Amino acid sequence: KAHECPKHDHNSRKVVVCEECSMSMEITNNTGENEEMILKKHHTSGKCDPSKKKKPTCPVKRCKEILTFSNTSICKTCHIKVCLKHRFAADHACSKGDSSSSLTNAAGNGRWNNRFMAALASRNNQDCAKKAGTRSTTSPPSTPSVKAY
Repeated sequence: KAHECPKHDHNSRKVVVCEECSMSMEITNNTGENEEMILKKHHTSGKCDPSKKKKPTCPVKRCKEILTFSNTSICKTCHIKVCLKHRFAADHACSKGDSSSSLTNAAGNGRWNNRFMAALASRNNQDCAKKAGTRSTTSPPSTPSVKAY
């Protein structure tokens, strides 16, 4: 079209996707119908079933969780919608993370201790207690967690 070629649409094809049922219909230039006419014909034919619309799923490999308003989390680093199981950067292939290579490798192994070590390494040797400034790491806990007899 840019250089006014007489056969610019000789073999061109378009695909129109119905927004209600996600069905795709191919348009060739031989029919002469525009997109609105094809969609209108599709709606009146009775083939349009909104219950067949593909629902959004978690983009993590092998995860088939359907994303709803109550189980969706948006990653603060890469801004991808994932299910609650994969909400942490270590659990999905986070593309913009500072330590994404170590976190992605640990998430690939699937072992919780590897993910913990990757998260620990990503802290850059910073102590949480010192950063908060509220508790001293040398003082014993106020109540013992295990009773000795």
